[in-house]
Amino acid sequence: MAHTADKPVVGVDLGGTKVLAGVVDREYKVLATAKRPTKGETGVDAVVERIAKTVRDAVREAGMDFSDIAGVCSAAPGALNPEDGIVRLAPNIEGWEDIPFAKLLSDQLSGTPVFIENDANLGALGELTLGAAQGVKNMVGIFVGTGIGGGIVLDGKIWRGSHMTAGEIGHVVVLAEGPVCGCGNRGCLESVASRTAIERDIRLGLRTGRESMVPELLKQAGRERMTSGILAQAYEARDPLVYEVITRAQHYLGIFIGSTINYIDPDMIVVGGGVAEALGEAYVEPVRAVAYQYAMNRKDARNVKIVLAKLEDHAALLGAAVYARQRLARRS
Repeated sequence: MAHTADKPVVGVDLGGTKVLAGVVDREYKVLATAKRPTKGETGVDAVVERIAKTVRDAVREAGMDFSDIAGVCSAAPGALNPEDGIVRLAPNIEGWEDIPFAKLLSDQLSGTPVFIENDANLGALGELTLGAAQGVKNMVGIFVGTGIGGGIVLDGKIWRGSHMTAGEIGHVVVLAEGPVCGCGNRGCLESVASRTAIERDIRLGLRTGRESMVPELLKQAGRERMTSGILAQAYEARDPLVYEVITRAQHYLGIFIGSTINYIDPDMIVVGGGVAEALGEAYVEPVRAVAYQYAMNRKDARNVKIVLAKLEDHAALLGAAVYARQRLARRS
């Protein structure tokens, strides 16, 4: 029988729209993955059951059973306590408040050890350990998707804050009296720069009669929701409406990153998530330009590298695998 440290672990990236699970070996090679829609509107128990099914699918796809798995770590959006396994509040998944997520998922997986951590913290941990920020001591990870998450690494360690909610950058207000955010406040970064905000503003433009290729792209793809890929297609084609909306979102993100340089002074800022990955360097370059304009220390600002994430869709999944091994090592 393999020693626990030698066994694979399962990392889970739970987002507002999809669940991605991957079996990861001790060298951090992804052996197999499985995914399905989150369907957050179906309620906590149904979502946990979907996560468990996705984990079982990934393990089966890897040709294994649960006796081969050392543990599972699931990302979760929003405020949570990784030590007690409770999600305090996940604004982008309906009804997730004070949920004993780790226990619920462990129960669904026959008592397999389950750990949880904020999705953006895990994305930052993944990029720090295996991706764009290897060798960096102080960094901020920013992940733009359904919402906007952030992870802060200081002196090589995830900074969680006194109440385990540091890094909730999506809920930093950048536009006073701006649009209402999912958290209930107005003008949060998430409400003006996330994919949800971009889609909202494009739909508003379409309703007022603005021309765009987006309806045709949605029809061709057989979709109702604007995926990051569809937005990238329209942006690259310089669709006037899409280009205008995304440029505005980039501007607000750049303002926020400039402010981050001012108050944290990190070595690096890594920008990832579905939107950034789909648009690539074309997304990051305008953000970078605005950020440096808003940095107070203009002499040294450009020494703060603002780079595209490297791990793409697997950042949080691999970060979850790293964190699972850290927690398992603490147990042994």
